[in-house]
Amino acid sequence: MHYDVAAVRDRFPALKAGFAHFDGPGGSQVPDSVADAVARTLLSPLANRGTVTEAERTADGIVHDARAAVADLLGAHARGVVFGRSMTELTFAMARTLAATWEPGDEVVVTRLDHDANIRPWIIAAAAVGATVRWAEFDPASAELTEDDVAAVLSPRTRLVAITAASNLLGTRPPVRAVADLAHAVGALVYVDGVHNTAHAPVHVSALGADFYACSPYKFLGPHCGVLAADPALLETLRPAKLAPSSDAVPERFELGTLPYELLAGTTAAVEFLAAIGNGRGSRRERLLVSMAALEAYEDGLRARIEAGLAELPGITVYSRAAYRTPTLLLGMGGREQEAYAFLAARGVNAPAGSFYALEASRRLGLGDTGALRVGLAPYVDDTDVDRLLEALSAFAAS
Repeated sequence: MHYDVAAVRDRFPALKAGFAHFDGPGGSQVPDSVADAVARTLLSPLANRGTVTEAERTADGIVHDARAAVADLLGAHARGVVFGRSMTELTFAMARTLAATWEPGDEVVVTRLDHDANIRPWIIAAAAVGATVRWAEFDPASAELTEDDVAAVLSPRTRLVAITAASNLLGTRPPVRAVADLAHAVGALVYVDGVHNTAHAPVHVSALGADFYACSPYKFLGPHCGVLAADPALLETLRPAKLAPSSDAVPERFELGTLPYELLAGTTAAVEFLAAIGNGRGSRRERLLVSMAALEAYEDGLRARIEAGLAELPGITVYSRAAYRTPTLLLGMGGREQEAYAFLAARGVNAPAGSFYALEASRRLGLGDTGALRVGLAPYVDDTDVDRLLEALSAFAAS
């Protein structure tokens, strides 16, 4: 399966600045078609959604197109796609909505592996109604979170399990489907943080067993907004707080205020770009599966190159050790991580240091709130970038 990284790179104007970007987990660069879609929308006749004027129809078409695009990307139903300002905002809103159905003594399971956006909203919501939070721990030595780790904290009172599909800090991809099966067996819902996962692998929400799957287009070459996908039938049963005049239809009842039409147009363009990079045939969903499989294989190859290079460098600890993971590496430098961050940046290599909002995971690893250096891949990273990274890390190790 061929992946033409040179053709991909040609579509990213930001790369002309000459930097090697290993900061994709924090937000990707965007292709020209995404920027063009955003600009074109802002320069078109635009109004609140409707069917009477051209401006209204433009807005309405953009929303429907974006729901269909995200549904194809995630293997979800378009009527179950909810847009918001960010994954964090959407998760807070859903946590408040679901907590209204909980009672004192009910339980919510969160994991130490997760980004705080899939931990803190549930802790706050649980506290508001007297529910109990139970923690699933991961093994810091292997960076693995297993179904047994989650099973140990499940009970008949569990109402929700919040779990990541891929750790933004370590890259670990836990067995979400196995966890979901265990959760469903005790009557719990499953909320999956797919922010980091969606950028690196094919996704099928129902195959994961996710009742809710949240992600962020700006992590997969799109603009800054958030997405939540769920079964429309499940969304029909939920009553979020909303304005009286706003639509009570699903999914609109979960979208507060006017949607950012230009960002939704950019999201559709990002999905179209991903669908094209694998040169597949068939429906957009079929082409996306080909593209994401090709991208996953390509990035895994680059990750293997980086890991082989790191093995030859002194003073570097690789914390990303899970057998099944994204092309994301967390590196310890003996307390010199921030220094390494600046050292690499001065050489045009962007690889930031921190805990990246995965506070619990960082603490579990013994890294406190400061974390370590994170190296993450994106579709436009090539062998030359990897060479620059390894050369810069080698120079830093020698210093």
